[in-house]
Amino acid sequence: MKTKLVNLYQKIRSSYWFLPSVMAGMAGVLAFILVKLDLLNAQSGLIDLSWISLTGAAGARAILSTVASSMITVTGIVFSITIVTLSLASQQFGPRLLQNFMRDRGNQVVLGTVTSTYLFCLLVMRTVSDAPASPFVPHLSVLAALLLAILCVGVLIYFIHHVAESIQVTNVIAAVSRELSAEIERRFPDKFSEAVGAREIDYALEELLPARFDEEVRSLPALSGGYLQAIDHAGLLELAVDRDLVIRIGHRAGHFIVAGAPLVEVWPGTAADGEDLVKAVNGHFITGQKRSQEQDLVFLIHELVEIAARALSPGVNDPFTAISCINHLGAALCDLAQRIFPPILKKDAANRVRVVSYPTTFDRIVAASFDQIRQYGRTNAAVSIRLLQTIRLILPFTCYPEQRNALLHQAAMIERGSRDGLPEESDRRDVHAKYLAVFETMETCFGLTGGD
Repeated sequence: MKTKLVNLYQKIRSSYWFLPSVMAGMAGVLAFILVKLDLLNAQSGLIDLSWISLTGAAGARAILSTVASSMITVTGIVFSITIVTLSLASQQFGPRLLQNFMRDRGNQVVLGTVTSTYLFCLLVMRTVSDAPASPFVPHLSVLAALLLAILCVGVLIYFIHHVAESIQVTNVIAAVSRELSAEIERRFPDKFSEAVGAREIDYALEELLPARFDEEVRSLPALSGGYLQAIDHAGLLELAVDRDLVIRIGHRAGHFIVAGAPLVEVWPGTAADGEDLVKAVNGHFITGQKRSQEQDLVFLIHELVEIAARALSPGVNDPFTAISCINHLGAALCDLAQRIFPPILKKDAANRVRVVSYPTTFDRIVAASFDQIRQYGRTNAAVSIRLLQTIRLILPFTCYPEQRNALLHQAAMIERGSRDGLPEESDRRDVHAKYLAVFETMETCFGLTGGD
């Protein structure tokens, strides 16, 4: 249930309708309260508010009408600028980055402010009356409309500045990098230290799983297709305990699921005959039309990789942007190398394995970070050199031989790619020198020339 609520929150957060709708509702409540206060004051006459609207009902109606018409015009301007920004972001940074712009709270607040002011003025204007029998001018509400109009002027100025800042590539990269760092902190809160000891990674699965597990498991199909956005591990653990099962998950968040394809493996296979189990298991997997960063760390990495890949395309040819992405990816990997990855085995109260998660390993994250940039940048000496410098930077932060092996594997592929990709001998020598510097760092930090 918690996983579904978090997934719903992420969808609401990336929507452009929720916050403006809430603010519009608040504007309606504010209009109702202020009009009621105006009515009470008109009946009691405790406070003289006539100075606010010196021209009476006609003047109040004119003020409210002017503010309302101005706000609907500003709303059109804000909407137009937003559409242009989204179009530019899609072309320059990639369609995956649109979610970041849609989640921008500043843009949502601006749209909500101008639409709420428009609605407030309409609701107040209908209460203005110049009938001789019962004239009524909501002075306090008119004052609030004027204050909201002044606020909207400030909000519009902020919006123009904010949009100009948000479409700058350095700010886009920095924003994605901040989200990546926050996600690493959230998913891997514990750092390695001598006090913590060795990693608790369950590689010897055959010693922990039931006997003849692989021979007796049965695959359960996915009932719906799409990108796997989230997995309710706690719910799967509870289900496995209730039905005395062992469930092995065959996918991680971010994978594309095909309806009817294997989703999980269940042991014992004889317990997987009922359709109710298939539905129960599928109920703990959330799929959608697009990937989500909720449980998908690689998705945030791919956002930076996509910016770098587009920058390295022949039509753009912007290695400086690619190098900026490499710098931020390197910083994230330096942090990640010091983190303890959670165990892939979920156990019950009796310490029996119940759920086997799809493993998220450092080498897979390194591959996701560097593979495509390495492939697209093999013909660019500056990018190849910066990749090797970044690997050299990450090495001192590593804690395990497997991490170093993954980095050295990338360094070797970068160096081999430069031999074919760089026509100039001097560039190839520069790349090779940086490649040798990687092993110098290995020897300096660990007394090794390899990953062992």
